[in-house]
Amino acid sequence: MIKPLVGILMLGVLMSMVATGRQDDAWSVNARLGRGINMGNMLEAPREGAWFARLKEPYFDLVKEAGFTSVRIPVRWSAHALDEAPYTIDAKFLKRVDLAVEQALARGLLVVLNVHHYNGFMEDPAAHEERLLGIWEQLSRHYRNQPRALCFEVLNEPSDKVTPEIWNRVQNKALKLIRKSNPDRIIFAAPLGWNRIGHLKSLELPFDDPNLIASVHFYEPFWFTHQGAGWVKRDIPVGKEWLGTDGQKAELLADLDEAARWSKEHGIPINVGEFGAYEKAGMESRARWTAFLTREMEKRGMSWNYWEFCSGFGVYDPDEKIWRTELLNALIPNG
Repeated sequence: MIKPLVGILMLGVLMSMVATGRQDDAWSVNARLGRGINMGNMLEAPREGAWFARLKEPYFDLVKEAGFTSVRIPVRWSAHALDEAPYTIDAKFLKRVDLAVEQALARGLLVVLNVHHYNGFMEDPAAHEERLLGIWEQLSRHYRNQPRALCFEVLNEPSDKVTPEIWNRVQNKALKLIRKSNPDRIIFAAPLGWNRIGHLKSLELPFDDPNLIASVHFYEPFWFTHQGAGWVKRDIPVGKEWLGTDGQKAELLADLDEAARWSKEHGIPINVGEFGAYEKAGMESRARWTAFLTREMEKRGMSWNYWEFCSGFGVYDPDEKIWRTELLNALIPNG
């Protein structure tokens, strides 16, 4: 189990909870999540290092010193759990994730821990439903005594064969399961369609749960953010600029306003768990898009986690060991 490492910030928060006699609700935790970053292409790779990135302890120092307040740690648990019940997670891999969570919490960073790249569930949800729930049964018990600075996210980007009916049933089963051992844990719920804002309206959730946050992803316009990305199904040519015209800004604001309206209607805060533009886009346009989007998200009270730290969308260059200052300043002015 992880040692109960809690920084000065968390001690202050805990003292405040004792003084007021209550836990922080999702709104106050979402405010503390604030400006975050994804430690992507590391623990959600088929194996750590397979995508040329490893999660190193000094990275958490860099993130903290730059002014980020949270990290999202994507994990491909499905590659490290048995195929048959009880779907036991490999103990060595679990300790590896424990170490990363411990290192982040020790630096006063809030942590979002998720189930990432569960491709089998997307392709055949009926065959993998019990395995997904079995993974969460283990994770919820394993982390039940950790501080509330550790948040759970049920599943990254439900899509493909996962219909609204299937997803609402499975996600709510997972929420009930986690709540048995983690009654006050902050849990991130995802809409369908790769976490797109337009799918929030189909979400069925226990809206009276004060510890839920809805996590959406924002990669609009896709022709800009994914130009030259070899893994997308359609070939998007490079050389497209995002100039920040009134029309381009209005398109982004329409989506953000839709999310804000949903949040107000249902009383659930919004986290933008992923957003970013791929490295094939020009840096000037990337920085312009990123700066506009982050400030507008913050105006609407949304926390965010940029995708990602040091790979194709990365704000940090691991070879040169320097921040890409245009992107960092777009995310955190004067960071």
